[in-house]
Amino acid sequence: MKTEPLSIPDLDTDELLARAESPDPALTPPSAIIRFFLDQGRQMICWLPVAVGLGAMLYLVLPFEPSVLCIVLVTVLPILTGGACFWWGWQRLFPRLLGFALLSAAIGFGDLAFQARMQPPMPALPTHATVVTGRVQSLEILPPRNDDEDDGHRVTLADAVFETPVDAGMAPLRRTLHIRLRDDDDLLPEPGSTIRLRTMLRAPPPPSWPGGRDLQREAWFSGLAGSGYALGPASLSGAPSHQSWIESLRETVALRANAALSDQTAAIAATLLAGEGGSIDQHTRETFSASGLAHLLAVAGLHLGLVMAAVIVTLRCGLAAIEYVALRWPCRQIAAVAGLLAGAGYVMLTGAHLPSLRALGMASIVTLAIVTGRRVLSMRSLSIVALLILLVSPVSVVDVSFQMSFAAVMGLIAGYGALREPLMRLRGEGEWYRVIASHCGALVLTSLLAGLATLPVSMAHFGALQPWFVLANLVAVPLAAVWIMPVGLLALVAMPFHAESPFLKLMGMGIRIVQALAERVAAFPMAHQPVPAMPGWGLLLVMLGLCFLCLWKGRVCLAGLLPIAVGLASIWLAPKPDILVSPDAGLMAVRRQGVLLVGPHSSLQRRTLEDWQQALALPAAPLPSDCLSGPCRMSLGAQTVLLRVRDASDGNMRPTAEQCDEGVGLFISASPARKGCPDVPSIDRFSVWRDGAYSVFAGRGLTVVSDRSWRGNRLWVPPVGWHGMPNLPLAQSE
Repeated sequence: MKTEPLSIPDLDTDELLARAESPDPALTPPSAIIRFFLDQGRQMICWLPVAVGLGAMLYLVLPFEPSVLCIVLVTVLPILTGGACFWWGWQRLFPRLLGFALLSAAIGFGDLAFQARMQPPMPALPTHATVVTGRVQSLEILPPRNDDEDDGHRVTLADAVFETPVDAGMAPLRRTLHIRLRDDDDLLPEPGSTIRLRTMLRAPPPPSWPGGRDLQREAWFSGLAGSGYALGPASLSGAPSHQSWIESLRETVALRANAALSDQTAAIAATLLAGEGGSIDQHTRETFSASGLAHLLAVAGLHLGLVMAAVIVTLRCGLAAIEYVALRWPCRQIAAVAGLLAGAGYVMLTGAHLPSLRALGMASIVTLAIVTGRRVLSMRSLSIVALLILLVSPVSVVDVSFQMSFAAVMGLIAGYGALREPLMRLRGEGEWYRVIASHCGALVLTSLLAGLATLPVSMAHFGALQPWFVLANLVAVPLAAVWIMPVGLLALVAMPFHAESPFLKLMGMGIRIVQALAERVAAFPMAHQPVPAMPGWGLLLVMLGLCFLCLWKGRVCLAGLLPIAVGLASIWLAPKPDILVSPDAGLMAVRRQGVLLVGPHSSLQRRTLEDWQQALALPAAPLPSDCLSGPCRMSLGAQTVLLRVRDASDGNMRPTAEQCDEGVGLFISASPARKGCPDVPSIDRFSVWRDGAYSVFAGRGLTVVSDRSWRGNRLWVPPVGWHGMPNLPLAQSE
C-alpha cells in the first residue's frame, strides 16, 4: 500500500486578509500593513520567547521590589487583557497578536518574580575564621596561583554547618558554599563525603561600579551563599553519604586526563571530556579569547554537536555496510537516536551545565524531526527550545551563554536559509572539486555567521573585539571535529579497560596544535582590542535588532541592522564616569586624557581595578604624588573635586580652608569625611558602607550615582547594615 506524505495546504493570504479586516472601516488598518504581518505565516510563533524574555527583563530592571499584590496585578491583568483580546478578536490579526504579546510578557514577568521570591534567604556568614562541616557536592581543579605551585582544588559544600557559639544548633544551610582548599592539602574529598575544615568566608560582593556585573543577583538565583578559602587541612567527618556516581565518574575522567597529559593540555582535555574547566589558567583563557577560540573552552552546543556527529556518522556507515540491515532497517533514524543518547550521556558527564542543556534540547527536537521526517533545523524548533528554557529559568535572559548560544544558532539558521541557493549552485552536479569548494565555503560561512552574530554580545559582556576569529576557527573547529573530539570519545570508551592513555596522548597532540594556533593568532596586530562597556539599553537594542534580522521574513528584516548599529554605537555614545569609588572606598580612580589614574590599593582591590579597566577600556596609571600625601584637587572640566585617597588620621585631620574653597564641588575621602569641607557634598567610607560603589559624572555639574540608587531595593540587594538571615530562629519579638 502506497502512502502519501501528510501535507498542510498553503494559507490563502487574501482569505486571511479578508478575515483580518474589521467591519468598522475606521478601525481597519491599511491592507499593506495587514499583509506585511500575514506574510510571516507560522514564523510569528518565533516571537513568543522574545516576549517572555522582555517580560522577565521588565522585572529585573525595576528600581524597586514589587509587592506580592503588585506582582499578581502585573501578571493577572495583562493575562486577562490578552484573554479579552482573544475572545473579542480571535478572527482578527492585531487583537490576536496583542493577546499573545501580553500573555507571553506577563508570564515572563510573573515567572521570574515568583522564582525570585522562592529562593532561600542569604544566610549570615561568620565574619571571622570558623570551622565548617558540610557535604561535598563537587570537587573542581583550579589553576595554580604561581608557576612553581601545583594545581589547586575547590569544593562546593552543601548542608554546611558553622561551629560557632552563635550558630550552635543551627539547621544546615539551604545554600551552597565555594571553598578553595589549601594547596598543600593532600586530601581530595570525593563527592558525597562529609568534610570538616577551618575557613574564612565572605558573602557575594556587590558590583565594582554602578551598572557593573551583579554577582549578588547571580548568587541569589544560583543558590550560592558565599565563598572562601581554607585556613587548614580538611578532614573527613562521619560516614560518607550517598555518593553521586556521575560526579565520581567526572572526577575519575579528569584525574586520568591529568595523569596522561600535562600542563594546560591536560586542563583542556579535562574540560572537553568531563567539563572540569577550573584548572585552565588565566593566560590560556586570555589567549583563546584574543584568538576568538574561547568557545572551545566552554562545553556547549559545538562540543555536543561534534560528539553526536561522530556517533551518528560512525553508526550509520557501519549499518550501511551490512546489506541486510541497510535494505530493511531505518538506518538514518537509528543513528540519530543513538547520537542523541550519546549526546545526553556526554552532557551528564560534563556537568549538565545550562549551555549544554540548551543544546541538548535543540538536539532532541532535531532528532524528533529526523525520526518523523520533518525539516531538521528551523527557527520554530529553536524558538520552542528558547521558550522552554525561559519558562524553566527566566533569569537566563541576562545570562551571557544563553544570549551567545541562541544568537549563534539564529545567525546560522537565518544565514543558511538566505544563502541556500548560492550554496547549491556552488555544489553544482557533484563534481569532486565543487564538493570540496562547497564544504570549504560552508566552513567559512559557519564561522563568519556565528562569529558575527555573537560579536556584539561578546563585546558587551567581555569588553573586547577579536577581529581574527574567522581565521582561527577555520582551522580549530575542523581539527576539533575530525581529530580531538572523536579521539576523546575513544578515550572515554577505553577508560573502563584502563586503555585510554594512547587515545589521550593522541588527543593531546591535537589540543597542542590548537594551543599553538591560539598563541599565533593572539599575537596578530589588534587581536584583542578593548572596547568600553556597553550600556544595558544598547545590548537590548542589539538583541532586538538581531531577532528582527533573523526572525522576520523578507527584505524588511534588514531594518534590524539599524538597532544593532545604534546598540554598538552606544558603547561610545553613553556617558563614561569621570571618577570611580570602590564599594569599600579603598580604591579611587580618575579618568583623564585617556588614562585611568588610580590611588594606592591592596591586592584585595585588584579585581575591582580590572573591572574598571575593562569597563572604560583604559590603561591604569598612578595618581599624582601630591594626592598620596594628603588631600589634592582634581579638575574635571569646569568642576573641581577634592580627593583624599589616604588618611592616617582616620578623618581627624580636616582639609584646610584653601583646599575647600568655593571651587570645590565634591569631597571624596577614603576615611570619614566628618564635614571636613562645610557645605560641600561628600563621599566617604560611611557613604559606600550605606550605598556601595559610586560613579561621578562631570558635565555642567557633578552627577553622583551610587550602586544602591542604580539597582534599587531588590531581594538580592542587602539592606544597609544587613549581614544575612540569622542561622537560628528569631525570637517572636525580633
